[in-house]
Amino acid sequence: MKTPAQALSALAALCSRGEQAESDLREKLRKWEVSPADADRIIQRLKEENFLSDERYARAFVRDKFRFNGWGRIKIAHALRLKHIDSQWIEQAVNEEIETNAYHDTLVHLMQGKLRSLQSREPRAARAALLRFAASRGFESDLCYRCLDEVWRAHNLPDDEDAD
Repeated sequence: MKTPAQALSALAALCSRGEQAESDLREKLRKWEVSPADADRIIQRLKEENFLSDERYARAFVRDKFRFNGWGRIKIAHALRLKHIDSQWIEQAVNEEIETNAYHDTLVHLMQGKLRSLQSREPRAARAALLRFAASRGFESDLCYRCLDEVWRAHNLPDDEDAD
């Protein structure tokens, strides 16, 4: 259990080290048994003193999950919705923080890496596995198909029709 002053100090220090989501901070306050009224005041103060910003958090989250985890826009947006980030900030961050060419190139690179582990499969099964892989990473289906075709041609692999 923390007093409101201790909780404010601890959360300000946490926010100083890196961007935080308001929902995560509220969960910490709940675990520390801070009353809902005090929690609201603490969150408001963190916002007023610019320690806490859902917009900054969304931007940092998008950059990190795309760059370091190779997540697509769909998976990133879903994860941010789970953190109760406003859809305005999600849309803005996803559109502004991910450059289109880098997005495409990342998916191609991920698919090429995955293809190495699928070389022993028949072409149709390998294609299906690559599409499932890309979708599980949160990339849009139309981009998945375009990148799959690009990767497939680059490796001179037989088309589905050739495999029959």
